[in-house]
Amino acid sequence: MQRTFQVHIDYLEAGADIIITASYQATIQGFVARGYTKEEGETLLKRSVEIALEARDIYKARCESTPSDIVDRIVLKHRPILIAASVGSYGAYLADGSEYSGNYGDAITLKFLKDFHRRRVQVLAEACPDLIAFETIPNKLEAQAFAELMEEESINIPAWFSFNSKDGVNVVSGDSFVECATIAESCRKVVAIGINCTPPRFIHGLISSISKVTTKPILVYPNSGESYDPVIKQWVQNTGVSNDDFVSYVNKWIDVGASLVGEESSKDFVLETKLLRSQKCPVWVGNLEVVARNMIGEAESCLGWKLGSCGKKHDRGS
Repeated sequence: MQRTFQVHIDYLEAGADIIITASYQATIQGFVARGYTKEEGETLLKRSVEIALEARDIYKARCESTPSDIVDRIVLKHRPILIAASVGSYGAYLADGSEYSGNYGDAITLKFLKDFHRRRVQVLAEACPDLIAFETIPNKLEAQAFAELMEEESINIPAWFSFNSKDGVNVVSGDSFVECATIAESCRKVVAIGINCTPPRFIHGLISSISKVTTKPILVYPNSGESYDPVIKQWVQNTGVSNDDFVSYVNKWIDVGASLVGEESSKDFVLETKLLRSQKCPVWVGNLEVVARNMIGEAESCLGWKLGSCGKKHDRGS
C-alpha cells in the first residue's frame, strides 16, 4: 500500500489534477476467491480511496509549507485536486483480456453485470471519493449496467464513463462508440465522458464524434500506441508515441473539444507535463478548475450533491 501511496504522490508532484484509486481490478468477488472474507474485501476497497485521500492531504501540506516565491508551487498549491474511485469492467475482474474485447459470452446479462458490480460501487461510494470513474468500458451492455446501477442504488457521487476503442469508431466489442457515449449522456449522474486505453491516433476523431452527442466535459487518457495480447497477457508495442508527439496531439485534442487529458504512465506524465507547461498549454494548469467547477456544478444541480458531503471532511485544495 505504501507503493500505491507513492504513485499517487508522484502523479500529484507531476501536476495531476485528478488521481484515480488503485481499485480498477479490485472486486469483492476477487478478494473472496483469494481467501479474504467479504468484510475484509470491502475494507480493502475502502482503503483504496483512503490512500488516495491521504496522499492528497499530505501533498497539500507539503505545498503549504513550501516558500511562496517558487512559482510552480504557487500554481500547484491552489489548484483543485479530485479523487476518482476507479471501477473496472467485469472483464478486468476476469483478468483474461476480455476488457479489451468486450466478449463476455451470451450467458452474461444486464442483471448479472449489475449484481456483480452492485456492492463494489456501494462500498467505494461510502468511502467518499469526489468522483467515481467507470473505466475501460468495453461494450454497451456494461455501460447500461453502470448507468442503471447508479440510479437504482441512489449513488449521489458524480461519475464519469470512459470507453476504449479498437478502431476509432467502435468500442472494443464492436458496439458503436457514439451509442455507448449516448448511454452515458442520458445518465444524469454522469458528469463527464471519456476515452482511455486507446491508441492516440484514434483520439481526435473520437472526440469529434462524442462532442456531437454530449455537452459534458470530455476526458482523454490514452495509451502510447500499445495493444494488449490476451495470450501472453502483456502489452505489445505497436505504434509508439514519443512525449513530444503526445504533447502535439494534446493541443489538437483540446482544440477539437477535450477538457481533461492524462497519461497512463506516471513517468511519461512527468515529462509531458513539463513540456505542456513550457508551451503554456492550459490542460494541466488552470483548465481543470473550470472543468471541475462545471462537473461539480452539474452534479450539484442534478443530484443535490455537495463536494465532500457524504459525512467526511474533504479538502480538495481549491
